[in-house]
Amino acid sequence: MSRPHRIAIAGAGIISKQHGIVIDQLRDELELVAVADPELAKAEALVAERGGRAFTTLAEALAQTDPDIVVVCTPTGLHADLAIEALEAGKHVIIEKPADVTVSRTDDIIAAQERAGTVVTVISQHRFDPSTEIVLAAAERGDLGRITSGIASVDWWRGQSYYDSGDWRGTWALDGGGALMNQGVHTVDLLVALLGRPVEVFGYTALLAHERIETEDVAVGVVRFASGALGVIHGSTAVYPGLVARLQVHGDRGSAVIENDQLTYFHSTPAGMERAEAFFGSQGKDTNQAAQFADETQAGSSVAGQMSDAHLHQYRNVLAAIRGEEPLRVTLAENRQAISIITGLYESARTGQPVRLDAVAAVVR
Repeated sequence: MSRPHRIAIAGAGIISKQHGIVIDQLRDELELVAVADPELAKAEALVAERGGRAFTTLAEALAQTDPDIVVVCTPTGLHADLAIEALEAGKHVIIEKPADVTVSRTDDIIAAQERAGTVVTVISQHRFDPSTEIVLAAAERGDLGRITSGIASVDWWRGQSYYDSGDWRGTWALDGGGALMNQGVHTVDLLVALLGRPVEVFGYTALLAHERIETEDVAVGVVRFASGALGVIHGSTAVYPGLVARLQVHGDRGSAVIENDQLTYFHSTPAGMERAEAFFGSQGKDTNQAAQFADETQAGSSVAGQMSDAHLHQYRNVLAAIRGEEPLRVTLAENRQAISIITGLYESARTGQPVRLDAVAAVVR
């Protein structure tokens, strides 16, 4: 067996601890050799838990430990700088969501990846949830018919202490936005996965329940997709006491609802079967077929350390892609589309006008 891939983490904040858990779970394939953070004490704390050496800069970690993979876990506005630094050193890169705070900086990472020829992914672990995979497979088979609409809603609460815990939180430069860019991006990403390429967005944002931040704690918007499907977005950290993250996808032969990563409603009418007609449109609870997937969606929904199996699946996909055994399931180009929706919505909220996304979201490299 070949040696484990050597891995370095850039950024030793809260999310880096989650990556440390996954790396430890994959210890036969990964070895943590370095953690870099400007606050050396944070890097040393993670090293004490998971191994490796502590550094204050990624440059030092690259020079002294020569990792194969770099995981970027810094504030979002620093992602591109560090990802590009790692790519220019010839490394594979895993970036915490989102890739960066703008489409243009995401494009800079894409260009650096093309030059390096290495593997780059953005953490979108919910694409690997069993519930998501069931709905994606049904949509691809045509079991939901023509996809007509979708709703992405993140109804969360973040206390003021959350935003006060880091100077970068809720800033345009480093957070890239508020509730939608930071908390809502995963659910927007799933909307893209199911509805396809977005072409136009219109939205409003507001800051209503928090202080001392630049960005929004409530965002709403509508999205038009190239297929003709329409989407609705609601992202908020001002929903006390905090409810659910919910994704709905609807077609002319079926619908699905995912709440907090669990499939709570599913109905499809496969091709060749007649749809039941309802004059008023409501079919009631008897149409819910989600129970048939209960074993699949409940199995392995979480593991020790508060890490879902979905994180492990994404890491394993990255390792398989590095070995050339399977395609990378989450690419920069796909994450770029989610970023384009969010930044387009922010621009629409600023100008009061719809924003066309064709120029930024249609590029597939």
